[in-house]
Parts: sequence; C-alpha cells; structure tokens
Amino acid sequence: MVRAIVGANWGDEGKGKITDMLSEKSDIIIRFQGGSNAGHTIVNKYGKFALHLLPSGVFYDHTTSIIGNGVALNIPYLVKEIQSLVDRGVPKPHILVSDRAQIMMPYHVLFDEYEEERLGKKSFGSTKSGIAPFYSDKYAKIGFQVSELFDDEVLKEKTERICEMKNIIMQHMYHKDPIDPKELLNTLHEYRDMVAPYVCDTAHFLRDALAQGKNILLEGQLGTLKDPDFGIYPMVTSSSTLAAYGAIGAGIPPYEIKQITAVVKAYSSAVGAGEFVSEIFGDEADELRRRGGDGGEFGATTGRPRRMGWFDAVATRYGCMMQGATEVAFTVMDVLGYLKEIPVCVGYELDGKVIKDFPVTSKLKRCKPVYEVLPGWGYETRGIKKYEDLPENARKYIEFIEKEIGVPITMVSNGPGREDIIYR
Repeated sequence: MVRAIVGANWGDEGKGKITDMLSEKSDIIIRFQGGSNAGHTIVNKYGKFALHLLPSGVFYDHTTSIIGNGVALNIPYLVKEIQSLVDRGVPKPHILVSDRAQIMMPYHVLFDEYEEERLGKKSFGSTKSGIAPFYSDKYAKIGFQVSELFDDEVLKEKTERICEMKNIIMQHMYHKDPIDPKELLNTLHEYRDMVAPYVCDTAHFLRDALAQGKNILLEGQLGTLKDPDFGIYPMVTSSSTLAAYGAIGAGIPPYEIKQITAVVKAYSSAVGAGEFVSEIFGDEADELRRRGGDGGEFGATTGRPRRMGWFDAVATRYGCMMQGATEVAFTVMDVLGYLKEIPVCVGYELDGKVIKDFPVTSKLKRCKPVYEVLPGWGYETRGIKKYEDLPENARKYIEFIEKEIGVPITMVSNGPGREDIIYR
C-alpha cells in the first residue's frame, strides 16, 4: 500500500515527525520532489535532527530510503547528511538513489545567490540552495542525470557545451568569473564516485516492492501553497508539492496511492515571501514563534524566523482539497495551551464580500481575514495520550477545524517526540 504524506499549507507543518512515526510500520520511504532547500525536524531516541535530502524514515533499520527521480539531488550534501547521522550513533541507513534523478550542480547554487542579489528588494526569499536554476535546467533539457555520470564521452561533451552557455550569463549578466569546464568535469567525476554505491533503477525496484505488497510512504517537501501551479505563484517552489506528483517523482502508477495524509498545523507559519492573509505581527507573533515548534519557529534550513499567523481555514481547506487528502494529521496542538482565546480565520473579505474559497494570488493581495474567536483551554496538554483526556475546549477547537476543512483529523500531535501523538 502507498501512502503520501504532504503539507496542506506553506510547509513547516510537521511532516518529518509524522513520516518518522509512520515509518515504523513501513518498508520503503521515498522523497519525491524538492531538494535540500527545506528541512524536516525530527526528535527521537537518537536526538534532534534536521533532515534536508534524506527521507524521514532513515532512523529505522528495517526501512529502505529512496531519493526519487523528482528530487534535486545535491550529491555532496547527501553524502554529508548520511555521515552526520552515522556520527551521531544512528545505524547506517539503507539508501537508494534513482539513476534518473538529476544533479544539483555547483553553478545552480551560484546562480541562485547571484539572482537574489540582482533582484535586491524584489527577491523571492530563496534559500539559495539552487532549486529554481536546477528545475529550470531540468525542463530546458540541459540538466545532468545521474546515469550520465557513468558515460565519460557524454559527460565530457555535455560539460563543455553547457559551460559555453552558462558562461555567457555568468560573465555578462552577473559579471562573475566563468566556469572552467575541466574543473567542472573533475567535480562530476568526484560526484560519480560518491553516489555510485547508492544508484539503482528505483522505478524497477518499486514495481517489485508493489508486487510483493510492501508498505510504501511518499514524503513531500513544503506544502500546497508553495506548489508552482496551485500555490501563491510566483512566491512558490520550483517542483510540485502535491501528492499527485508523488507518482511521477517516485516512478509508480498513480492508482497505487491509496491514502493521502495532509499535515496541518494548529496555527499558521511560513518562511519566505508571499501572501499570508492570517499573518500576525509584533509581540503576539513573537510569543507564538518563541513557544512554537520544538525550540521555536525558525526555518530548519535557514534558521530564519518564520512568519506567524492564526489558523487559516480557507487556505487549509483548499490545501487539503488540492492534495486530495483522505485524512489530516494535526500538529503542534500543545503550543496553544497558553492562550485564553484563539482566533481562527474562517473567511476572507475581498472587495467588501466574504469569500470561503482560496483565490488566485492577484486577488489574495486584497484579502483581509474574517475571524471567529474560540475559547482557549489555558494549560499544557503535552503528555496526554488519549483524545478524551484533552481539555474540552481543545477538543472543541479540533472539531471546529475538522468541520471547517471537511477532512477527518485522525492524528493529533501533542509534542515534538515520536510518541507524542493521539490517535482518534
């Protein structure tokens, strides 16, 4: 059976913890899109980790972790990440890398930095991990596929051809030093040696696993509102964050995805630029940020303070709809215990009318939040394991949100640890 775990909002919903938890009963975990530009924070018996490229199932010795063909593969980063786990006492994970995955090149990272610098105040708030230049090249058909690392003739010819093209931009647009094709070829040979032990035809491997009835998890990065088609374009990422793309990014038939777990936060947070209707500011935001997550709401990759907001039912209902969510995992519930009252954004006011459907970005700019205020429960809930043991107002909050988004909330995360979960 295949289950996808995806974000319903702007990312940072707590997918890593849910994947880590559900991996216990899974055989294979696949990262199907994105790169090392966003992190998944996980707390388990080995400690606290921020994973960037590796799937969040790497902490179990019975699982196989796959880097799918849809991923932006930063090879030195992958090797470093595997080593960092081993250095901290985690058994070396079993990892496979798709031979059709494409390689994040050193110049992708440089172009990302130079472009943000050039745009100045109009920048996208990129993590400068090379993601947009990488996916641009993939779809312009000038990317390097892992399989090409093992064909010397193809590699040499392609390196020279691409340097010729990239150096025009490098020198004339950014006024920087040109890329040396010989140096680049040497780097690619180093990448080949680093990744060789992991490379495999993962689509074939997965076809066999499906025939054997294995349990497979697809792990997405970021969330619906960062999807290039259905998100807050252009302040989005460059690969699809939707569960539907999991079939392509992993190389499995779409009909195999039977369950879609959308991860939803009990309040809102976002990293990077873009429209955010229920955003709050000042002391109110600072306090929520300080109490949020495990150790505060700061980006797992950049360390940037996340933008904070109240729960947005309009954005979340849309996020769950576009993911095709069959269930919701509701996270960071324990954070809200300090509040006497909790506002929930239940509609947007657009040009004098209240709307319930999430609009396109150009209209989103003009939207104002419409709040319904719910009573808080006023104390710490961490440690509670049964739904009926939660304070009445906490249960009412969950049930109110469930009704607003129209998808059953089957799990409530009540703390950062793997075991801090309430099943409904």
